[in-house]
Amino acid sequence: MPVFLECRRCTACCRWPGQVAISESEISRIAEFLNLSEHAFIQEFTRINAARNGLALTEKSDGSCMFLDGNECHIQAVKPQQCRDFPNLWQFPGFEKLCQAIPRILSETEYRDKIRTATGRKSLT
Repeated sequence: MPVFLECRRCTACCRWPGQVAISESEISRIAEFLNLSEHAFIQEFTRINAARNGLALTEKSDGSCMFLDGNECHIQAVKPQQCRDFPNLWQFPGFEKLCQAIPRILSETEYRDKIRTATGRKSLT
């Protein structure tokens, strides 16, 4: 039986240093949500990713997400796929010590349905 980790929005993942890769469609969606041009969004909120083959969101000096204010995400409605995928489809080393997600044992069908809902994906392939 698979285990689905139900996010409680504790924001531990938002505070973990690293990079949040963003796609062109995510840039468009976030820029529109913030009422910015794509160019202005890119200049103010992105950097070249570590692999130098795309863009990632910039971070605050402490490594936390630029869009995190207290325990609120300013772009929750349009957050990147990488953020929606945590903690079920990717994790960082030691995440289980910080993340407050609730483990739920589910059937395969229930698990797939929960993943689709949590990540906004139409399929898992």
